[in-house]
Amino acid sequence: MSILKVKNKNHAFLIVDCEPGVANELADFFTFYVPGYKFMPSYKNKIWDGKVRLYDVRTKELPAGLFKYLEEFASTPGREYKLELIHDNYYGLPNCNLEIDMSYIKDLILTSKGKQIDPRDYQLEAINHGLSNKKAMLISPTASGKSLIIYCLIRWYLKNYNKKIILIVPTTSLVEQMYKDFADYSEFDDSFDVTTTCHRIYSGKEKNFKQKIVITTWQSIFKLPNQWFEPYGMVIGDEAHNFKAKSLTSILSKCKDAEFRFGTTGTLDGTQTHKLVLEGYFGPAYYVTTTKTLMDSGALSELDISVLLLKYNDIYCQEVSKMKYQDEVDFIVRHTPRNQFISNLALDQDGNTLVLFQFVEKHGKPLYDIIREKAHARRKVFFISGATDTEIREQIRGITENEKNAILVASMGTFSTGINIRNLHNIIFASPSKSQIKVLQSIGRGLRKSDDGKGTKLYDIADDLHWRKNKNYTLDHAAERIKIYTKEKFYYKIYEITL
Repeated sequence: MSILKVKNKNHAFLIVDCEPGVANELADFFTFYVPGYKFMPSYKNKIWDGKVRLYDVRTKELPAGLFKYLEEFASTPGREYKLELIHDNYYGLPNCNLEIDMSYIKDLILTSKGKQIDPRDYQLEAINHGLSNKKAMLISPTASGKSLIIYCLIRWYLKNYNKKIILIVPTTSLVEQMYKDFADYSEFDDSFDVTTTCHRIYSGKEKNFKQKIVITTWQSIFKLPNQWFEPYGMVIGDEAHNFKAKSLTSILSKCKDAEFRFGTTGTLDGTQTHKLVLEGYFGPAYYVTTTKTLMDSGALSELDISVLLLKYNDIYCQEVSKMKYQDEVDFIVRHTPRNQFISNLALDQDGNTLVLFQFVEKHGKPLYDIIREKAHARRKVFFISGATDTEIREQIRGITENEKNAILVASMGTFSTGINIRNLHNIIFASPSKSQIKVLQSIGRGLRKSDDGKGTKLYDIADDLHWRKNKNYTLDHAAERIKIYTKEKFYYKIYEITL
């Protein structure tokens, strides 16, 4: 029987030592193609073969969070290899749990918008699970209170350890939002001052500081030297699904002394590669709750989805049938009757409306111009893209939360992930997409309870340009979105509309 000797290199990696034949077998087991690799420039230019390799045969390193998959590999019928743990203090062993005294949360004076709050049961369970295991990939849907979970994790660590904490997010807007959330939660708590405890890093911000907590974008730090990461004992990656794999690997590898590691996300993209990369560096996935559960309990707004299936003239259908995917998308987003329809739809809605687009110049700006021209003078219309300054984005978000009938035309890249908007009543998917992450994260923008108690309406714009028996690309994408709605148990209805 072959033996795999397992020991810790540090808090980031295990060393798995075995004979060469087994090592190659292990490497194959932890090797996967990246979704969409065929379309990536490095693959097209033959620089990269499209695969992610999580076990390194040369260094014998395996991300520490993958221990349960190592057990699965060893116990597969036909293999039945033996794992030999070199010492008892093994970071990834599932039954090496800490006993967490959760009464510390009662000592925190938690508030939101000036009102005292208590964590919900599922939040307390997630906090206890994470701290007791020291590592976890916490899967919790948008509007489930991930930032409060993160805040409570951090407050426990500050009470019990003296090392620094790094909180990594994908966008500058999320840096500001997380900072404001912490200030909101601790507004009346004299034991925590956000200004003296938290430091923010993104473009142009100082990277040397004295505060215990740093909130930063991953783009700002992944090239920093190893010694910069040495003071951190806890690392948290919020909206972790948005991190690039290489940058994630770089940062989490450098945080070798971070004993506590937590990733949070609303959803994974449904591919094993993505899940294993995240679990490898943060720990095994733990599903906190579901959107449907929160909706049923009244914690989130009710969601009503209308799939608006646009039917095109046969002339256009025949023309599009000869197109490649990018050409079809280009035709759709530039099609004037379609843009007029979306603009009228946005203007017809009561309450605050979010119009999400993918392409700034050829779609977002034309939509914004049409809506702004048609809107009456008293109705506020805003435009946000990646080029919009972070402070301006925050100002617009704040204004929108206090408005009752505003229209926000925003790119998916800036507003589909992690941005909290209160009092959002309508969402319009103006661009075709089949990404599970984009769809569910975008839906989450409108599920927070509005002050007026109204539910959320989602308008999914689908494009039927099929010709004879041939379906067009974006019609297939619409079918994928409907599968997501069905899987998540969302109510939806399809309406056919002739342009």
